Amino acid sequence: MFELHHLTAQEQWDWLQRREITPSELVQHYLSRIDRLDGELGAFVTVTADAALERARTLGEEGPGSAPLWGLPFADKDLTLRAGVPAKFGSWLMADFVPEVSDELVSVLDAAGGISLGKTNAPEFGLPSYTESLVAPPARTPYDLALGAGGSSGGAAVAVAAGLLP
Repeated sequence: MFELHHLTAQEQWDWLQRREITPSELVQHYLSRIDRLDGELGAFVTVTADAALERARTLGEEGPGSAPLWGLPFADKDLTLRAGVPAKFGSWLMADFVPEVSDELVSVLDAAGGISLGKTNAPEFGLPSYTESLVAPPARTPYDLALGAGGSSGGAAVAVAAGLLP
């Protein structure tokens, strides 16, 4: 059975541009998959469903544009600062840190029309080559849950491999 996550990011963007799907429909598809599958995968540390749905609605009202990521879901790595969203850096030392200012990378991705669904799992301060965070379950490959996903972008790798992100 065909599902939206079977499309490449480029194909999803093309569908968005042709209004065959809306940003809200695409975001809801991925949020549903995250809700259903991520518990055993450990791809995400934080999911920002409400903010993602609101941004998708706003972009949908504006209509397709030429922005290179218009309407496409993505996730920030837990080592990246997004104002108002916890940045745990994979460490219990930072478990309660919520930045007031976003990193430039976040601003650039937002300006490009992307929609953040939350934060993906990362090892403590991004240092080990495996993603076994101290503040979240370990990131496990969707192909064999007994295996780790590597690092330091293990959460992102799991999210893409499992169809939780384009």
